[in-house]
Amino acid sequence: MRGQRGRLVVGALLAVLLLAVVFRGTDWEALGLALRRARPAPLLGLILVTVVTYALRAWRWGLLLAPLGRVRFADLFSATVVGFASGLLIPRAQEIMRPWLVSRHYPIPLSAGFATVILERLVDLLTVLVLFGLYVFVLPAPSMQMAGPGMDAIKAAGAATALVAVAVLGLLLALHARPEPVIGLLERLLARSPRWLAGPFGRAVRAFTEGLAVLRAPGTHLARIAVASLALWLTIAAGFHLNNSAFSLDLPFSTTLLLLAFLVVGVAIPTPGMVGGFHIFYVLALHEVFGVGRETATAAAITAHALSNLPVLVLGLALLGREKLTLGRVAEVTGEGSSAPYQEVQS
Repeated sequence: MRGQRGRLVVGALLAVLLLAVVFRGTDWEALGLALRRARPAPLLGLILVTVVTYALRAWRWGLLLAPLGRVRFADLFSATVVGFASGLLIPRAQEIMRPWLVSRHYPIPLSAGFATVILERLVDLLTVLVLFGLYVFVLPAPSMQMAGPGMDAIKAAGAATALVAVAVLGLLLALHARPEPVIGLLERLLARSPRWLAGPFGRAVRAFTEGLAVLRAPGTHLARIAVASLALWLTIAAGFHLNNSAFSLDLPFSTTLLLLAFLVVGVAIPTPGMVGGFHIFYVLALHEVFGVGRETATAAAITAHALSNLPVLVLGLALLGREKLTLGRVAEVTGEGSSAPYQEVQS
């Protein structure tokens, strides 16, 4: 738990630093005016869209879990919402909480469920990169978009990220197709380790490869996952488009496809609640790329972050009772070095 507290402190300090950058030189009167002028109807739409996106996340996760076992949608939705809500309080907690919650009710090993979450992250990245490629290489550039070296650098960064994502997918395919050589190598490396480490680690790796079973699913099943991913991210884009329209920003829907790519970078910064990273990259996209006034861009970032996270936090806290959990138990499960999830799965 000490390591967890240390990460939270470092994350909080990083969030404060990023927010200081976001608000540096801000005209507070103009920022307040922009927030007061935001139209409520589109913001209500963003809240509703946020709930829909988590239903879509649950549906897609069920498709990824399907080769391991069928999970009821109600349980998928509850685990997804509680997991993401816990991730807002403890960075990266959802990666453990979601498979742990499912493994309590279904015969799906925790490590295999964890593998589906890792695979889900990769699918997310590839989907955002596809939409990014559609924006920069297919769709006409909006008149307000910046030109020159800046956009060239953004395109190069997107291409480099795509290469890394494809390489990781290739490694996962190889691990699933021929797990024994990889596992054998790991077991030889761990041969001199204590039995309490070597045994559980080897079983965890084997279970992790089971979680990649969806990679060998029929083409129709993989197509459903692709459709679910596109539906998810286009819905997320629609939510941010509603948010931007609340501030009377005359930006076409296509600009949110580039905004998504920026935000994927921002939310990867490990701060509590994605505070700071989300804001700074939202402002960068609107202000630097599309020329939106800084105070208006900052107001839009604040609102987008709040209304795309508070609903899942409220829902997640409400569903803790359904899962018979407390926040203390969540912290225990996700704490550094906690063996509770493995013990409960194996019991």
